[in-house]
Amino acid sequence: MTTPYPFSAVVGLDDLRLALLLTSVSPAVGGVLVRGEKGTAKSTVVRALASLLPPVTVVRGCRFACDPAAPDPDCPDGPHAADTPAMYRPATLVELPVGATEDRVVGTLDIQRALADGVKAYEPGLLAAAHRGVLYVDEVNLLPDHLVDLLLDAAAMGRAHVERDGVSVKHAARFLLVGTMNPEEGEPRPQLVDRFGLVVTVAAPRDAGQRAEVVRRRLAYEADPAAFATRFAADEREYAARIAAARAVLPTVVLPDEELDRIARICLAYGVDGMRADIVVARCAVAMAAWHGRDRVTATDVADAARLALPHRRRTDPLDPPGTDEEKLDRALDEAERQAQEEQGGDDPDGGPDGGPDGDGGGPAGGPPPGGPQGDGGGAPAPADDGDGDAPRGSGPAADPAQAGAAFRPRTLRISERGEGGHTGKRSPAYARRGRVVGSRKPVGKLAGAPHLPATLRAALDRNALQETRTPGRRVVEPRDLREAIHVGREANLVLFVVDASGSMAARKRMTLVKTAVLSLLRDAYQRRDRIGMITFRGSDADVVLPPTSSHEVGVMRLAALRTGGRTPLAAGLRAAARTIATERRRDPRRRPLLVVVTDGRATSGPDPLLLAPALAGVSAVVVDCESGPIRLGLARRLAAALRADVMPLEQLEAVAGRVAPAASVERAYRRAA
Repeated sequence: MTTPYPFSAVVGLDDLRLALLLTSVSPAVGGVLVRGEKGTAKSTVVRALASLLPPVTVVRGCRFACDPAAPDPDCPDGPHAADTPAMYRPATLVELPVGATEDRVVGTLDIQRALADGVKAYEPGLLAAAHRGVLYVDEVNLLPDHLVDLLLDAAAMGRAHVERDGVSVKHAARFLLVGTMNPEEGEPRPQLVDRFGLVVTVAAPRDAGQRAEVVRRRLAYEADPAAFATRFAADEREYAARIAAARAVLPTVVLPDEELDRIARICLAYGVDGMRADIVVARCAVAMAAWHGRDRVTATDVADAARLALPHRRRTDPLDPPGTDEEKLDRALDEAERQAQEEQGGDDPDGGPDGGPDGDGGGPAGGPPPGGPQGDGGGAPAPADDGDGDAPRGSGPAADPAQAGAAFRPRTLRISERGEGGHTGKRSPAYARRGRVVGSRKPVGKLAGAPHLPATLRAALDRNALQETRTPGRRVVEPRDLREAIHVGREANLVLFVVDASGSMAARKRMTLVKTAVLSLLRDAYQRRDRIGMITFRGSDADVVLPPTSSHEVGVMRLAALRTGGRTPLAAGLRAAARTIATERRRDPRRRPLLVVVTDGRATSGPDPLLLAPALAGVSAVVVDCESGPIRLGLARRLAAALRADVMPLEQLEAVAGRVAPAASVERAYRRAA
């Protein structure tokens, strides 16, 4: 459909719409990250925003959208003369696909033209196309980290720097950056989330009337997009006029010292790291005042800006559950207001008692009222473990799950064979688009990576040596001489945990060590950008408690809820692992699996687990031996030999300062956490 859905026709999503409008007024706020479940109109709202932005005047023929009134002095298409023709066009909306490469984002050398015509030609990327418009990144959490770094650096500096393939180019790249993501697909790194100015979490309406109105409007839009857009044309014009007016007044808005002090107090009380939070809140508060037509920032502006800019900045552990902490933010706002009132009371001869009528109700006015108690927040306490750990699994109460201790840095588990580099990551060696150069090859079709210049010159010299007898003195480099570099880097894998949850593992201290080890491996998988899955076996069967996913937070929650007891169907666990890996290979054949079996090797239920080894042939595996005590049967080592897997005792999994730490360090960590 060519007619976009009107921005003003969106039902609800007040925080999201406000955040987008504020960044439209002041792109220096730093962009917006939108988190929400599928089907919550994230993409619809973002695409509707572009039509509200004021049109731009550009130099005709400039691929970098230079402003005729102030052309970019570093523009690769410049310099532009004062009398260069100009043109008027709408602000652009550039969408970055998930599969985009670095060349497509920043641009690169047109190597074929360079070889054919002998000129250094630069082909601009999406950053140039998005200049003075909107750059929309759907599923930003699925982008490779280095691409997200490029986007955020360009958005923060307002310029793109290209230093690659013999090209050194700088050009302006000021755009409104908006990213959307579904948390079910996995969380991006907290360092990257912190680089976004504002983060908004959206959800589907919980009111039946609102849901019905959403469907009613969507059906009307699909039936006649033009007529539907006409219904909201007046509202759209009003939004566009307010954005233009707010941009005009933005440079004149004053941020008083008392409000700047308030921002600093809020950030200190909220416990954020670094200074980015203070800067973003200040910029957002100024944009908030401009949006409301004020020439001076107020406490209300600061409070509303803090609610959009701060909640996502408290995550200090990458596996902490994501989401805002409204209660903590309310306390920070209250504390900042109390301190402001105390300072004012010291200078006021009529200073009354602290927390007067204006102080009641949770801090500065204008913010949403504090939410009520969360119905799903805590959950009932787990039942006490008053039964035998080897009790069969049934419908009755399960054993009390042991809690994991403090996570440690585990030894790196890798697939030794070199892969094809299907997914960029930090675990196993693989051929990749980036990394150490180990050779060259003739490209198939268009150049897929960086050119290998020495190999290209050698190929040209070899060919010229053969042709020089026919054409003396002819030495040229032709496109057929082109060679591309072969890089070896790291790839991300599917790390599939198969965890023994039977009665033999049910001793509280022992299961605590196992959960601590698995938690540490989960964190390691998060940092290396792996997909993860988890299978547990106990009683008479195995359960796929976590199908392969990028959401490591879900893995942590499933691990915390893991219960133990019953017999040990080790064969069932291996069979479930073989089925899961086969399914994932059909879905994504380029992602290699790494099987991590956490067990003591005992099998008291089902067939001999060694008979299942052929079903996992060719799968790289590691067996974490959980057997303990002075007398050990070595069953886990027998299993590792059948699987052709590496074996690692549980007490040797932790790596500390380059050496192996004893199991006692894990136990001490658990005692400290408890």
